[in-house]
Amino acid sequence: MASKLFPMLSCGDLQRSLAFYRDLLEGVETYRFPEQGDPQFIALRMGQSEIGLGPVSERPLHGRPQRPAGGHRMELCVYVDDVDAVFARARAAGFEAVADPAETPWGERIAWIADPDGNLVMLTR
Repeated sequence: MASKLFPMLSCGDLQRSLAFYRDLLEGVETYRFPEQGDPQFIALRMGQSEIGLGPVSERPLHGRPQRPAGGHRMELCVYVDDVDAVFARARAAGFEAVADPAETPWGERIAWIADPDGNLVMLTR
């Protein structure tokens, strides 16, 4: 049985992705490789969850060519304290607003934004 899910995203622009996941969504850096210089991998803790970010490069990864980052390949659901405030900050920071905040019939407030590589991120509370 699996014990933990740790998503790792391939990023077209790692610094822009850090601005999104670390700065906008307030992820806390828990690991960086290498420790000095340009990072090749960064782990961020977000509440009880973690996410890994790494740049897409020209070199193969695990013996396979890397696909360019981009497009809606998956969706992340991120629980936040204030959907409207995070959505407004994302828009002000130049991130794509996909769907404005709204109440759902099941009682959650949700909105969608896109990360720098086009992955959908559902903000919810």
